[in-house]
Amino acid sequence: MSNQPEGQGPVIDFEAAFEDDDAFYFADYAFEDYLTLVAFWVLICVVFLQFFTRYALGDSITWTEEIARYLLILVGFIGSVMAVRKGSHIMVEFFYHYMPPWLVRILTISVDLTCVFFYMMLSWVTYQLAGRTGGMMISVDVPKSVLYYAVCAAFVMMALRGIQRMVKHYLARPSQFKQG
Repeated sequence: MSNQPEGQGPVIDFEAAFEDDDAFYFADYAFEDYLTLVAFWVLICVVFLQFFTRYALGDSITWTEEIARYLLILVGFIGSVMAVRKGSHIMVEFFYHYMPPWLVRILTISVDLTCVFFYMMLSWVTYQLAGRTGGMMISVDVPKSVLYYAVCAAFVMMALRGIQRMVKHYLARPSQFKQG
């Protein structure tokens, strides 16, 4: 039996849910965090404008759908730069728990090196693709290559953040790689 009054659901302590929140410091975040935040809020405004003009006014603005699509692409790629910096991309950690620290270090650095190579390769491919793209966006007079150059810049930033992580892993003591 519970000691709650009859007919009431569980009592939720909302104050306890926010006790562990750290204070906000601008220095804890990097350039790409703020760039992603701005792109995300512009995306929200464009989608709201599209929704409002379509359902409230009965006639949607033509450019909102295309711009929303491109902004979503930018949020995804610039957000990936954040994930590279934080090391929060998806990975399989199962085997790391059963390896000795020296092997975890070697594997971590080799994975970092492979990722950096992959980001550099994709930045080169998107740069070439942007150079070959000559078409304009359908609803606004902006070249499509602008989007490809933005994706290329995101891959370059991912490579730079990947190099930072690789150096951090290289300089770390092997005992820091011991997984719980």
